[in-house]
Amino acid sequence: MKLQKSKLLVSKVILLIVFIFFNAQGMKAQNNNTMKTHNLDTEAITDAIENYYFKGIYEGDAILLESIFYPGTLVYGDVNGQPYFKTADLYLDGVKNRQSPKDAGKPYKGEILNIKVVNSIAMAEINLKMYEFNYRDFLSFHKINGKWYIVNKMLTNVSE
Repeated sequence: MKLQKSKLLVSKVILLIVFIFFNAQGMKAQNNNTMKTHNLDTEAITDAIENYYFKGIYEGDAILLESIFYPGTLVYGDVNGQPYFKTADLYLDGVKNRQSPKDAGKPYKGEILNIKVVNSIAMAEINLKMYEFNYRDFLSFHKINGKWYIVNKMLTNVSE
């Protein structure tokens, strides 16, 4: 009788160990999936910044820029200490009607400093040098219907 209880106890312990082992493996796989999704989102945001935002500003392509701005987006900040506020439509109109850095033959450099993703929202900090300005932009992104859009832009100019 004692031997049978002992065997039963050993069997339960083995089952418990197996259960814990497989659950730990499952949790690890779940974390890997979360990490893969996070990496894919970061890559998608990087692509949007480099191939739409930076390129659109450099070339003065308001249509390209508009494709990553969500309707109703607002642009806030300061330039040389002066408050700056525009709707995305007014901002894009300004981009369309100014001479682009490309057409002016002026130096231009865009750099992604940081991207933070949490679920369907993200924040990107970028540095953008063009004309006599060195802009620091904070772009808020939201993933809507599987696509990352800029939903808010804040900017200021900083010294080198």
